[in-house]
Amino acid sequence: MADGAGPLGYLGVDRSLSGRRWRERPADPDLARRHQLALGLTEPLARALAARGIDEAAAGSYLAPTLKALFPDPSCFADMDKAASILVDAVERDRRCVVFADYDVDGASSAAQLVRWFAAMGKALPIYVPDRITEGYGPSPAAFRSLREQGAELVVTVDCGAAAVDAIACAAEIGLEVVVIDHHLMRDEVPVCAALVNPNRPDCGSGQGVLAAAGVTFVLLAALNREARRRGLFDGRAEPDLRQWLDLAALGAVCDVTQLVGFNRALTAQGLKVMSAWGNPGLKALLEAAGGKGPATTFHAGFLLGPRINAGGRIGRSDLGARLLSTDDPDEARKIALELDALNASRREVENEVLEAAARTIERESNFADQPLLLVAADDWHPGVIGIVAGRLRERYRKPAIVVGIDRAADVGKGSGRSQPGVNLGRAVQAAYDAGLLLSGGGHAMAAGLSVRPSALPELREFLCQAIAAEAQAAAEADALEIDALVTAAGADRALFESFQQLAPFGPGNPEPMFAAADVRIERPMMLRGGHLRCTITDRSGGRLKAVAWRCGETEIGRRLMEEGGAAHVAGRLKADDWNGRQGVELEIEDVADPRRKNV
Repeated sequence: MADGAGPLGYLGVDRSLSGRRWRERPADPDLARRHQLALGLTEPLARALAARGIDEAAAGSYLAPTLKALFPDPSCFADMDKAASILVDAVERDRRCVVFADYDVDGASSAAQLVRWFAAMGKALPIYVPDRITEGYGPSPAAFRSLREQGAELVVTVDCGAAAVDAIACAAEIGLEVVVIDHHLMRDEVPVCAALVNPNRPDCGSGQGVLAAAGVTFVLLAALNREARRRGLFDGRAEPDLRQWLDLAALGAVCDVTQLVGFNRALTAQGLKVMSAWGNPGLKALLEAAGGKGPATTFHAGFLLGPRINAGGRIGRSDLGARLLSTDDPDEARKIALELDALNASRREVENEVLEAAARTIERESNFADQPLLLVAADDWHPGVIGIVAGRLRERYRKPAIVVGIDRAADVGKGSGRSQPGVNLGRAVQAAYDAGLLLSGGGHAMAAGLSVRPSALPELREFLCQAIAAEAQAAAEADALEIDALVTAAGADRALFESFQQLAPFGPGNPEPMFAAADVRIERPMMLRGGHLRCTITDRSGGRLKAVAWRCGETEIGRRLMEEGGAAHVAGRLKADDWNGRQGVELEIEDVADPRRKNV
């Protein structure tokens, strides 16, 4: 697993039951020793810090990231000062403004920040969120005309708009001013609007391209405060304390699966601290509806709150998420939270149906294992779940996946894709659009959306497979499960878990620590509803460790774990187990290797 070197080398297998190699996460041993001495860290933690490429100069701010140290000058973003001036003008002149948001968490959390800032300035900011089914993604000429007819003078788009060339051209024709706040990858053609703030626009020198739209919006709030302060608008009025809205910025960062590095890492870390107070009525109500509790983590944001907020845009009313995050009325928050929780339950049912149908379609293709990208399409797959299903397929088959739901009446397929690390799917989709194969398309490295004529699907599949072939091959060769430390069942305790929590928050760019335990025995395996499995692992040290494996019911890993008394090597993440105040840990199993299979 580790090419015979290091503490993992003796495990003696080259492939796990999932087909992946295991290896120690590479780290400079000298740097690890320096971290250990300078910071007083344990050897495993110091090694993990070195393995994440953190040098001595950055180690302190990495373990304790602060906004003071890492917050960028808003002026380094192209058009940021212009956007701030326009919006403060709108506040001073009482112009009729609308925030136009995407229907996912990032859009909702971005919109809610602006709504709350305007409210702090004594102004209402209505929200418009397009319906995913009837209007599609982003601004459209029809939506802008409708807003103009209702009296809007200025529209601020958040988490969308950077590719809306035609819609923004229409806005100019009808006298509607548009400010764009976005983060998606852009083509060379930049929409002609009043201001376009996007760290990924070609001429932006901010270096903050990993931010979600919610992060860009938070920087905009700083620019708004600065501009309003310059104009004397806070004379006799309290200046909005932006820190209270950090929870919304963190929510967008986590749920949009952004790279948690640099300023974005600090924004997320500090935002989770604010979220932990559960001062936002909508987040508090949604947490209660989901049955969650405790200080906020990336798990709360990404797995409890995010899917429920997204459920409104996927299969319900598209504006529910933004309304939930914007309200200060506990009763309204509770009502919306319960509606979103119910919608999320319905979404899971639809998602499972589409997932199994998509998996059957893929496995009927004799050469799917050789394809660098999976593209699967069928009539009437719900467009609200295809992105989630693409993510599930990517997890199952370890390669980029695109899922397309076809509307035969409209002769169009709406697709959503998720990628593997190292494969820039958004760039490939943009290239397909430029080649005339798509009606629309765009995204970022790890996710993309598209619209396509069903007749073009075979050519699109061939084009995308060729476009990502080299990246996909390199990604497949690098697709190893990287282990931070080898532990015993007894040694995987609360103290170890809490020491590694110093590396949090975890996500892309800062992987959650992965631990391996060798030659363990599986005891009391129990398959749960939904294909999940719980068991206890024991080893020669006499230790016992509770473990869980998610969605493993129909996999080789699940079948292996159901062998009572069987021997295995296991790898996974340590999670807090605070049920009934016990302050323990459990292992969330990621992969299993069989000691009986040598040098496969």
